[in-house]
Amino acid sequence: MQGNGEHHANDERLPATARAEGVASPFDRAAWFDLLAAHGFAGKGRIDAQGRAGNVTAWLPLRIEKPGKFAGLTNWYSFAIRPLFTGDGDRSAALRALFRNARQQAAHLTLYPVSAPDDLAAALRAAGWWMKATPAGDRHWLDLGDMDHDAWWASRPGALRSTVQRKAKKGVVDIQLLTQFDPDSWAAYEAIYAASWKPEEGHPALLRAFAEAEGGRGTLRMGLARIDGTPVAAQFWTVEDGTAFIHKLAHVEDSLRASPGTLLSAALFRHVITIDGVKRVDFGTGNDSYKRDWMNRHDPLWRIEAFNPVRIAAWGPALKAFARSLLRKDK
Repeated sequence: MQGNGEHHANDERLPATARAEGVASPFDRAAWFDLLAAHGFAGKGRIDAQGRAGNVTAWLPLRIEKPGKFAGLTNWYSFAIRPLFTGDGDRSAALRALFRNARQQAAHLTLYPVSAPDDLAAALRAAGWWMKATPAGDRHWLDLGDMDHDAWWASRPGALRSTVQRKAKKGVVDIQLLTQFDPDSWAAYEAIYAASWKPEEGHPALLRAFAEAEGGRGTLRMGLARIDGTPVAAQFWTVEDGTAFIHKLAHVEDSLRASPGTLLSAALFRHVITIDGVKRVDFGTGNDSYKRDWMNRHDPLWRIEAFNPVRIAAWGPALKAFARSLLRKDK
């Protein structure tokens, strides 16, 4: 494993060719973890944990929270953290090797958000960790299956469809969709966000750098809604591997009567389904009630905590963690 400030002969940084199982995501690329590290999210150091089995290598970017305590290299923009792989072979064996190697440095490991915990949990246990997985948050997404845009839209709540139809007829809101990064449009998004109901943006420089990079890859989909020429709603999406990812949305409070955010969402859904041909739309983390109007699937997100039994420093945190679990079961 590799941490900032120290290097060993066998240490390597996550290669650009590493990929996760299943559908690709912008949060599974080396460039994303490099961006997080560059903007200060690597804590006291970054470690690209790895394990090899035959010709396959498993990778998991981590941050050092304090000596012996590691966590997945994520921040509030991340939809999920999951292992990445290079080479062909037994990925389960490589993942077990990764967690065996991690025990050399870590007493306590936390991974969040995790959308599919079973493989990680099995590998951690097989590698000798004490671990528990706890539901911690929600994820809403759209599975289109064989539906085209019109069939999906017909399946949505009547109130939503009526709102879009009525507000669109009034012609008050002008919609602009962009597939490339535009500095003026991004400045408009930042102004809308500052005037919205949302809390202060956590790290606007990182988000802009991410949007610029996605624009360069051709995956950015951005929408602006204007009333009388003034931007009042904005959304930042990306598309990749048959999936659209909804990263950020905001609208100005005093524009709500015209429903610019709803009209903008409808336009972006139409674009990614009919033009980009996506089969999935991922609304990321959070259980906001409005997401149910657009999506047809809901899954829990998980927090995985793992404790290294050979490290005395892990015993106290492990005892507290498992005691909390027992108390919850008794209620």
